[in-house]
Amino acid sequence: MSAEIATEAGLLVMSAGLGGMLALLYGVLRMLRRLFRHGWLLVGLEDLAYWVFCGFAVFYLLYRENDGVLRLYVIGTVLLALAAWDRLFSAIFSVISGKVLKIMGRCLKIKRKNEKRNW
Repeated sequence: MSAEIATEAGLLVMSAGLGGMLALLYGVLRMLRRLFRHGWLLVGLEDLAYWVFCGFAVFYLLYRENDGVLRLYVIGTVLLALAAWDRLFSAIFSVISGKVLKIMGRCLKIKRKNEKRNW
C-alpha cells in the first residue's frame, strides 16, 4: 500500500472518529437539556453553537491532517458517522442517561429536603 493511500485511509478513520465524538457530545448536550430545562431560544442558541463547533472541528481536522485541502469524503464520513450514531447508539445512550438523570434527581430531592429541614 502506498503512503498516499495509507494517509487517506487514516484521514477516513479519523473523520469517522470525529463524527462519533461529535455525536456523543450532542448526546451529552441533550442529557443536560433534560436535566436543566430551558426555553426554545436558549436551545436554538445551543444548537447553533454546537454546529459552529462541528464546522470548526471538521475543518481543523482537514487543516491539520490534510494541509487544508478540502476533501468532501471527510465531510460525508463525519455526517455518516453522526447518522450511524443516531441510529445505532442514540436510543441506548438515551436510556442510560435517563437512568442517570433519575438518580441525580433523587439525590437533588434528598438534598433539597435536608436543606429545608435545616432552616
